[in-house]
Amino acid sequence: MANGKADPAPDQDDKIHVMISGAFAAAYTDLIPVFQKKTGFSVVTIRGPSMGVTDDAIPVRLGRGERADVLIMAGEALPALIEAGKVVKDSRVDLVRSPIGAAVRAGAPKPDISTPDALRQTLLAAKSVAYSDSASGVYVHTKLFKLLGIEAEMKDKARMIPETPVGQIVAEGKAEIGMQQVSELMPVPGIELLGPLPEAVDKFSLFSAALTTNAVLPKQGQALIDFLSSPEAAPTIRETGLEPITRSA
Repeated sequence: MANGKADPAPDQDDKIHVMISGAFAAAYTDLIPVFQKKTGFSVVTIRGPSMGVTDDAIPVRLGRGERADVLIMAGEALPALIEAGKVVKDSRVDLVRSPIGAAVRAGAPKPDISTPDALRQTLLAAKSVAYSDSASGVYVHTKLFKLLGIEAEMKDKARMIPETPVGQIVAEGKAEIGMQQVSELMPVPGIELLGPLPEAVDKFSLFSAALTTNAVLPKQGQALIDFLSSPEAAPTIRETGLEPITRSA
């Protein structure tokens, strides 16, 4: 209480605001309590896809002026945000390489996807296929089907899923096979991971962190980025199906 008046209600100006997309989310969820205990900083997390035009997509959120200090998202989506003046150009740090995987509903037969030809035959035999509306799904839609020579065959039975995790669609029986980042499929109950796509046709996406140009707490945000890219964070990252890109401590 100051000057006989009640103190103002606490706000979130002293908390690091992080916008994060799905692929790094499992590792992030495990690491944030460690970071908070280690530094004493508090974190507010806002989730949404790296790309797309849904209301919760990170570019859309930034466009309508939502606060963020740190972005953690598909690296390929950052150049457009840098060009738009939303991200500090030299602040990008690549955190992980993320493979795309495939999954089926728990208890269903587990078809072979170990080679490009096996994957091709599995997708042709599937009655329905789902993929995300973010980085992995863009690759599946624009490149993978073409590489496998099945673009025409997939046109009527493969669909992009906005917002909802692809694994959830598979678990609910709304798609026979789902493809998304391995790290996004692994935590979903009710599905079984078939594995990553064959390396010859997989896309290992970079997921990166960066500071926004309007960051309220840039120093604290940088501390978070430094922690997530440190050797200390690497074991947790590996456990969630990602390949860490670490920097020296």
